[in-house]
Amino acid sequence: MSHVADAHPIRFDENGAPMSLRFDDPFFSRHDGPAETRHIFHSGNQLEARLPQATRFTIGETGFGTALNALETWALWDRMRRSDATLRYVSFEAYPLARDDLARCIAAWPEHRQRGEVLLAALPGQWPDSGCITVNFAGFALEIVIGLAENTIPVHDLTADAWYLDGHSPQKNADMWSLPLMQAVFDHTVPDGSFASYTSAGWVRRNLQAAGFVVEKRPGFGGKREMSRGVKPA
Repeated sequence: MSHVADAHPIRFDENGAPMSLRFDDPFFSRHDGPAETRHIFHSGNQLEARLPQATRFTIGETGFGTALNALETWALWDRMRRSDATLRYVSFEAYPLARDDLARCIAAWPEHRQRGEVLLAALPGQWPDSGCITVNFAGFALEIVIGLAENTIPVHDLTADAWYLDGHSPQKNADMWSLPLMQAVFDHTVPDGSFASYTSAGWVRRNLQAAGFVVEKRPGFGGKREMSRGVKPA
């Protein structure tokens, strides 16, 4: 008999932005969530230059959250991909949002209404407490791996071309930025593969460097002065 995962408790602030009660942390920038995704994860991984050249591309993500990164990437892929190309998007999530909360988050982005409806229809009504949900949207293959990232990433079969490191704040959720987890991310990255993250915390960058990445700081988004990106040397 399968068990059902506990829903991630959240609240919505006065502007309708979701806040994690588990980590006392917002899910994305209050300035503009979609623009933040494009600045940090798309530009940080140079996707606009890389995706048109790819017939197969794999993205790993730490934290599915509100599905914003997945929806933005799906939209980018549809605009840029070749007709015979496939994007595999593997997201690791320990505490998925309740379906009603996820639907409310997605409804805030009119540009993703159609994709959001397709996504919600494909997801289970209740999340299992472990395992993988896999759905394929005509060239965009989404996998949501339920469980702690430090347990699921090391044993997963993916080798990512790019990573979105998007766990909650390192000050609030340190396990998502630990050296063992960053090492697992590095080990599951292709040579010349990349990562991008909103955080530039010094100890996180040192963990990424110790794992083997070449790390650099770049201008952040909104109120954040800096972000991090890096590559795995060939």
